[in-house]
Amino acid sequence: MENEIEFENSLSGKTVVITGASSGVGRAAAEAFALQGCNLVLVARGQQGIDEIVAICKELNVHAVGICADVSIAENVSHVAAEALKINGRIDIWVNNAGVMASGKFEEIPMEIHEQVIKTNLFGYMHGAYEAIKIFRRQNEGILINNVSIGGFVPAPYSAVYSATKYGIRGMMECLQGEVSDSSKIHICNIYPQLQNSTGNLHSAKYSGFDMEISPIASDPFTTASKMVALAKHPKKDQFPDFKAAAITNLYKLFPKLIINTASAILRYKMERNQAKTDDAGNILEPSKNPHRVYGNLPKPKSDTKIGLAILAGVGIGLTLVAMSRNPD
Repeated sequence: MENEIEFENSLSGKTVVITGASSGVGRAAAEAFALQGCNLVLVARGQQGIDEIVAICKELNVHAVGICADVSIAENVSHVAAEALKINGRIDIWVNNAGVMASGKFEEIPMEIHEQVIKTNLFGYMHGAYEAIKIFRRQNEGILINNVSIGGFVPAPYSAVYSATKYGIRGMMECLQGEVSDSSKIHICNIYPQLQNSTGNLHSAKYSGFDMEISPIASDPFTTASKMVALAKHPKKDQFPDFKAAAITNLYKLFPKLIINTASAILRYKMERNQAKTDDAGNILEPSKNPHRVYGNLPKPKSDTKIGLAILAGVGIGLTLVAMSRNPD
């Protein structure tokens, strides 16, 4: 019986589409699904990054195809779906992962940047879902995995439009979960990772006047990727990939105004102290530049990770004490 269950949950030979696959979580996901023996269709805007991850996956003895496409353009995503169907006539898993971010004062970020963040993040996920669900309906089977991030619950300070897209993605996908509820074999899974130690931070647009360092409590992208694989084997509607993601989200739900106001004040203070502000559009309007890799910073020793968890726990305790002092009853 155990062997039968293992066989049913095997992903070997399944066709998987992953957007934003050239770096960060998307690149980690490509490697994770390759290790499961999947056929891979890897999507990004830049040829160099795609060629690199395709070569890595082929070294793992799986069929891998790279496609240069901009998910903000519906025709590009339709082309991705058509190419993926050429492998074995079906798409089993589609991972919406491509995303961009711009940080800075809302009124100082060019409108062109704001609009492209919406097109890439919100429209990109809409285009992916549109193609995937049509195919899943014909097959009466399939899994759509959306890398929403805790940004679907927790606003990112001084990243208003990015936050709008993440809230929008969560709302759209929760609605679509209802629409596919008439089919027991079609699943829409939302995953909510927290800050990642990925290249996303390096590639993002910065209009704040300073580089935002990767947080000491940032999570490992391979942890998030492993949870995507787990969702492909055992689908569920919502998934926090680790304790930190769930903890931060729950803290925000308890103290929303305190957290966003404090975080905004800290960033505002840093921006005001910067005397040599330079704007950087990052990868909003063009493909991500080097480095094309999973990690933003090299992984730190476990002792440093424990320190980060201690910091998170301390913040939680401190916020709780503040709330209690404000509400003595």
